[in-house]
Amino acid sequence: MDLIIAAVQGGLASLASYLAAHVLLCLVPAFFVAGALSALLPQESITRFLGPQAPKWVSYPAAAGAGSLLAVCSCTVQPLFAGIYRKGAGLGPAITFLFFAPAANILALSYTGVALGADFAVARIVLALSFGIGIGLIMGVIFHRDDAGRPDSPLPAGGDGRVPARTWLFLATLVALLIAGTLKVDPLRVPLFGLQLPAPWAAAIESTLARWVPVDAATGAEGLSLHGLLLIGLLVAIGATACRGLGKVDEGYNRLSFATLALTALTLVVAALGVEVVDGGLKVVATGRSLAVALLCGLLWPLARRFESWDMQQWLWETWRFVRQIFPLLVVGVFAVGVIRIFIEPAWIQAVAGSNTLLANLAGVVFGVFMYFPTLVEVPIARMFLSLGMHPGPLIAYLMADPELSLQSILITSAIIGKLKAWTYVGLVALASTLAGLAYGAWIDGMSPWGLLAALGMFIATLVVLLGWLGRRQPVTL
Repeated sequence: MDLIIAAVQGGLASLASYLAAHVLLCLVPAFFVAGALSALLPQESITRFLGPQAPKWVSYPAAAGAGSLLAVCSCTVQPLFAGIYRKGAGLGPAITFLFFAPAANILALSYTGVALGADFAVARIVLALSFGIGIGLIMGVIFHRDDAGRPDSPLPAGGDGRVPARTWLFLATLVALLIAGTLKVDPLRVPLFGLQLPAPWAAAIESTLARWVPVDAATGAEGLSLHGLLLIGLLVAIGATACRGLGKVDEGYNRLSFATLALTALTLVVAALGVEVVDGGLKVVATGRSLAVALLCGLLWPLARRFESWDMQQWLWETWRFVRQIFPLLVVGVFAVGVIRIFIEPAWIQAVAGSNTLLANLAGVVFGVFMYFPTLVEVPIARMFLSLGMHPGPLIAYLMADPELSLQSILITSAIIGKLKAWTYVGLVALASTLAGLAYGAWIDGMSPWGLLAALGMFIATLVVLLGWLGRRQPVTL
C-alpha cells in the first residue's frame, strides 16, 4: 500500500511540477501558433515547401531549419507538428520537423555545449540532422501512398501559395512570444524593477508545497512553488472559460471568449515574473522576459484586428481543437512518467551504461523514454550521469531519445498520425538513437575514422536496398 501511495504521489508531483514550470510559457503559445498555422496559412503555401510533391532538397532542409529555431520539448512541438501536418505537409518533412525541433534546436545545442562540451554539441547536431532527415525519408517511403492519398493534404490546385504580410507578422509575433518565454539569454533575465508584497502566510504555504512536491535533482523532480501553484490555478481558470469561450467561438464570439484570452495573457505575464518567498512576504521581480511577454501579448490585439472576424474565430477554434486533442494525453503521460520514475533508480542505468556496448546504448534509449525530462533539463541530468561514469556513447543515445520518445509524446503522435505510423516512428528513433550512441562511442574509444565510415556506409547501403524494396510493395494502410 505504501508503494502504491508513493507511486500516486509521484505521478501527481510530476504533473504539478510540469504544469507549473513548463506548460504556460511554452506549450500555451505553441497551441496558438499551431492554431494559426492551421487556420491562416493557405493550403498551397504548406504543400509548396513541405508537401508530398515538394522537392526533397527543399522540404527536408526547410523542416529541419524551422525546427532549429524553436526551443521546444517533445510535448510543445506536438501541436506545431499537428498544425503543419493537417495543413498539408508531407509525412516525411513533418516527421523531420518533429524529430529535429526538440533534439537540436539552437537553445538545446548551446546549453549542451556549455554544460557537456563542444564535442557533445557538435555530435548532437550532426547526428540529429542526419538521423532526423533519414527518419523522415524512411517514413515518407514506407507510407508514401497513404501520404499522397490523405484527404487533408491535396496537391496545390490553383493559387500561388503566397502568404499575406499580415499573416506573416501575426505568426512572427506568436513565435516571438514562444521564444521570449523560453529563451534563456541575459537580456530576458535582467531585472527591471521589483517590489515586496506583504504576505505572512506565504512561507507556510511554500514549506507545505516543498514537503508535498519536493525537489529531487537525482530524478529530475522540480518541485512546486507558491508561484507555480498560482499558475496552476490560472491554468484551471483558463480551462473553465475556454470550454465555451473557444469551443463555441466558431458560432460567434461570447463573453467567455474574451475572458479566456484575457486570462491567457494575464497568466503568461504572471508566469514571466520572478516570484520569491521572503521573510514576511513575496518578492515580485519584473524582468526583460516579463516586459517582452507583456508587449507581445499586447501587440497581438491590433494585429488580430487586421483580419476578418471569421479568420480569428477559426484561429481560436483550431487552437481549442488542438488543446482538446493533445492536452489530455499530455496530462496522462506526465502522470504515468511520475509513477514509473518511482520504480527506477538512476544508479541502475549507470551500472549497465559504463561502456559502449549495444546493451548500454539500449539502456540509454530506454532511460530517455521512461525518465523523460523537459527540454534542457536532460542536459544537467546527462552531466550528472557522465560524472557517475556513463560512457559518452550511451549518453548521446539518451540525449537523442529523451527529447523524442517520452510516453506522452508517443500517445500524442499516435493520435495525430495513427498508431501504425507512430510506432514505426518510435522504432526508427530508438534504432537511430542506439546507432548514434554506438557510432559516437566508437569514435571516443579511438576507432579509425575510415572504419567508422565503412561501417556507416554498409548500414546506409543496406537501408537503401530495404527502402527500395519497401517502395515497390503495396501501400501500407491503417
